[in-house]
Amino acid sequence: MSHESQRTIATDNLILDQPLPLTIHPAAVYLSSLSEGSRATMKQSLDAIASLLTNGSGDAYTLNWAGLRYQHTAAVRAALLERYSPATAQKMMCALRRVLREARKLGLMDAEGYAQAVELPSIKSSKNLRGRALTGDEIAALMGVCERDGTAQGVRDAALIAILRGAGLRRAEAVNLDLRDFSRETGRLEVRRGKGEKDRLVYLPEGAIGFVERWLTIRGRKPGALLCPIRKGGMVQLRRMTPQAVLLIVQKRATEAGVKSFSPHDFRRTFCSDLLDAGVDIVTVQKLAGHASPVTTAKYDRRGEDVKRRAVQRLEF
Repeated sequence: MSHESQRTIATDNLILDQPLPLTIHPAAVYLSSLSEGSRATMKQSLDAIASLLTNGSGDAYTLNWAGLRYQHTAAVRAALLERYSPATAQKMMCALRRVLREARKLGLMDAEGYAQAVELPSIKSSKNLRGRALTGDEIAALMGVCERDGTAQGVRDAALIAILRGAGLRRAEAVNLDLRDFSRETGRLEVRRGKGEKDRLVYLPEGAIGFVERWLTIRGRKPGALLCPIRKGGMVQLRRMTPQAVLLIVQKRATEAGVKSFSPHDFRRTFCSDLLDAGVDIVTVQKLAGHASPVTTAKYDRRGEDVKRRAVQRLEF
């Protein structure tokens, strides 16, 4: 972004004179309404916006969000489109609008000021899914490098990949699993407070259950997080991993296996796409994935025209 753009945004002193209690701080109230997995991501978005508005001197908690007006939000929108992809800019502007809505509801911003600040053109982004689905050979290569590792990390990483690929969990959902959420007998995983604060039950394929069981022989059966960090000496720490740690593990194993770069979320894409390819109905896939709407699930359907042609042959005349 140009220096001129920065000067255009940071024209006023928008730093709070004194801290607001978190109970009436619009950014804090908004962030507290999110799931644990989304909170960190949206906090980063708000920090970035606050930095733009204060020439780097403010963050989500020190910015006076209630002081924003149309000239500020319009400049932020333009700057985000210069710096980020349309999809990312859209997500960040959504966070900004939500914080301003909280400011209005908390009585920190009048209705007219709020209406003017959020009256901006929507950002259009491609509806195509980013990322990719992994092939069976790629998944086998990833599991292979974990099994050949010979360390506790290798066993844990195999269990992690088995859960991401076999149950289609988001990485924040995977690290939020507790030992009690896993059933050895059925392969059931109880996802607590997934996206939208919703709980759901999912099931691991039989082939994936063994990888989790092998990890539990190292982890032990004490209550706590199912997937845990491991010290260099091999000592398991009974606490939660972070979503960022999952990303780093996946990147490491992809490099070792010679697999083209992908994200943890691509396991989820593969999960949905493979189930749809196998003929599982879209409503069942929606429930397993925890999508709010089957419209979202339908985006993962990579079946072509031949599937539709065969489907109508079932009709009798």
